[in-house]
Amino acid sequence: MGVALARDLDRDYIHAMSTLTVWYDGACPMCRREIAMIRALDRARAIDFVDVAEDSPASCPLDRDALLARFHASEDGRMLSGAAAFAAMWRAIPALRPLGLMARSPVVLAVLEQLYRLFLLVRPALQRLWRR
Repeated sequence: MGVALARDLDRDYIHAMSTLTVWYDGACPMCRREIAMIRALDRARAIDFVDVAEDSPASCPLDRDALLARFHASEDGRMLSGAAAFAAMWRAIPALRPLGLMARSPVVLAVLEQLYRLFLLVRPALQRLWRR
């Protein structure tokens, strides 16, 4: 293993051990299911989850509507949204860390962001299906 790769992996391991805050839409059945899965994988309790549909998160610099419109996370004081927020969450979970590391590539992150934007277009229809 190259020295640079080992250094990056060490940095990522230490980084993953820091606390990450994730804001999610608890009124969305898909979101609840995904967050439940992530919580189960987050054995180190590295992620602080905030249900925006239920709480008024005073700790977030964004308003509630903005938080409900896109997935948001704060990593080391940096607000992230969309694919970048998912990638930060993945890096905090050992089993998903490789995905989060791949998303550090600008090309990979751009593709993931485009896929996320497509998902946002169909999300209302998917939510209706989940509620049935």
